[in-house]
Amino acid sequence: MTSARKILKLGKPFEMRRGGTLQDVEIAYETWGDLALRADNAILIFTGLSPSAHAASSTEDPSPGWWEDMIGPGRPIDTQRFFVICVNSLGSPFGSTSPASINPATRKPYRLTFPVVTVEDIARGGYEVATALGVKKLASVVGASLGGISVLAYCAQFPDSTRSVISISAGARSMPFSIALRSLQREIIRRDPDWQDGNYEHDTIPVTGMRLARKLGMITYRSAKEWAQRFGRERANAERRPGDPFGIDFEVESYLENHAAKFTGQFDPNCYLYISRAMDLFDLADHGGSVAEALRRFTVEKALVMGVETDLLFPIEQQQELADGLSLDGREVQFARLPSIQGHDAFLVDMDRFRPVVGDFLKGLDRAK
Repeated sequence: MTSARKILKLGKPFEMRRGGTLQDVEIAYETWGDLALRADNAILIFTGLSPSAHAASSTEDPSPGWWEDMIGPGRPIDTQRFFVICVNSLGSPFGSTSPASINPATRKPYRLTFPVVTVEDIARGGYEVATALGVKKLASVVGASLGGISVLAYCAQFPDSTRSVISISAGARSMPFSIALRSLQREIIRRDPDWQDGNYEHDTIPVTGMRLARKLGMITYRSAKEWAQRFGRERANAERRPGDPFGIDFEVESYLENHAAKFTGQFDPNCYLYISRAMDLFDLADHGGSVAEALRRFTVEKALVMGVETDLLFPIEQQQELADGLSLDGREVQFARLPSIQGHDAFLVDMDRFRPVVGDFLKGLDRAK
């Protein structure tokens, strides 16, 4: 199958926010639609922790993208009107420079010699791609979860570079509950003997650690109410393995097992550790002394902030904080508080709620041009 993935080779040193310099940095990205003559119709999308830049299908790669129902002709992010760019995060294993990449100085994988990755570094990677494509000012910068945080980091670092923002299921900083969960996920991976202090080979990755970390993540991405409605106490169909008295009994356990198995092998463990920590390290207050001051400094004309009431990782109060802060100085801000039961992952699955809000916001932006 052909790939729509493109690679930006920066050709200059990339200074990391928390120290260290990367040489020969590459940022993977995909695009849809056409850039207008005035280069004023571009939308930049940042991803969550685990997706690649393949957010939607295209003629080059017809496989469904992770936001297939949101991006395309006639869809909320309409590729007949907008030139859409989705970037793979710096530090992610899907084409961008990461701990799994070869260090040009040593000809060996970076592994744990890779500098600390921050959300600001991820946001800068997106900025470099947009700039290289000839975009001086975006129509909008969009993201959910880690992507929503990257939107905030983008606006804090690159004033006057976008007319609007859409931040979904994100917050100005990670709260203790979320930090604790991600910290445990990272420890689970590092406690796996096959992790080998980060020096594992491709055929000996810490499978058990990655499986357990993914299972814990999947539990927190949804809500208890959804688990109850979706699975109840339905028993699993799979037969118990001989000699295993504590195997899978319930369908919800089977669901977690299948998702963990699918994830393991697709995502490099060290990359997971780095990007997970980047989410915890980010604090918008670093860009102004307080969250309120940092938001006041944003130069966007319009903003859409979205969240769901059942989100465990970034509670709805955090989106309210962003909307309130952005509303100062007469800026046009829309806050969408959605009653989805599908928790943090609702932006991926509860499309009937998300599509109309995003579509209406961007139509309004289009009319304001």
